[in-house]
Amino acid sequence: MPFGYVSPAQAMRDKAEFARQGIARGRSCVTLQYEGGILMMAPNTSSALHKISEIYDRIAFAAVGRYPEFETLRKAGITYADVAGYQFDRRDVTARGIAIYYAQNLGTIFTESLKPFEVEIVVAEVGEQPEGDQIYRITFDGSVNDEPGFVAFGGQADQVSAMLKERYSPGMSLSEAFGAALAALTATGNGERTELAANQLEVAILDRTRDHRTFRRIRTARLEELIAEARSADAKTTPETDPPATGPAPSTGPAPSGGGSAPSAGSEPPTGPDRGSTDRGGGVGGGDTTPPNPL
Repeated sequence: MPFGYVSPAQAMRDKAEFARQGIARGRSCVTLQYEGGILMMAPNTSSALHKISEIYDRIAFAAVGRYPEFETLRKAGITYADVAGYQFDRRDVTARGIAIYYAQNLGTIFTESLKPFEVEIVVAEVGEQPEGDQIYRITFDGSVNDEPGFVAFGGQADQVSAMLKERYSPGMSLSEAFGAALAALTATGNGERTELAANQLEVAILDRTRDHRTFRRIRTARLEELIAEARSADAKTTPETDPPATGPAPSTGPAPSGGGSAPSAGSEPPTGPDRGSTDRGGGVGGGDTTPPNPL
């Protein structure tokens, strides 16, 4: 066996580990369906280097990882879509076709090149009805996954996806979907949150109500409104701390005489809480024992 030989299996494992480490150094992005279309959100402080872009009429692209690498893929996807739409019909350009095109290119690069691309990509297409929405996730090795409803990718994707799963539900409004995505991106492992301002977020939607080109970026003014709505909704669902339970003071008068006869009218009741109170920590009068809404 020649000196320095590395088995193909070991070489593939090393490439995969290298790509995963590079992708994990970035920030996670999320894509999710809502009642009026598809929402894409990514932490991004740059106003010129976009992680989210339009690919075709009803198709959008989001990526994490090394910017030069996924920018090359973005441009290639636009060229592929334009050529296919010109040669055939604009309706023949689909997110599925573009996702397969990206998967073939990434798979070839991963297998044949010494260094794989450190990228993960999501291609989303909005349908005329929610049932027609499509979301595809393409990984660095060319694997394609159909993601119904929502997907988190890049960075701490597992943690973000778990938080998003708790909050996501079909048929959400744009404000509700934005709040769920923002909560998932700002959650950290120890239960605390890192706040994101409007100038630290890149947000875009595929609006199913628009004709022809459905892609639209959400700019600063509207973004600040959505952030304020999301924080207001979070404040309403945050449980408040109830005061400790307090019962009435015990009676200090002498015990009634007469061998256990009943107390006379108008005398103090026996020691114990008032009628209707509780000893479960809800405060005098029982408090509100209804559990708070889930986050």
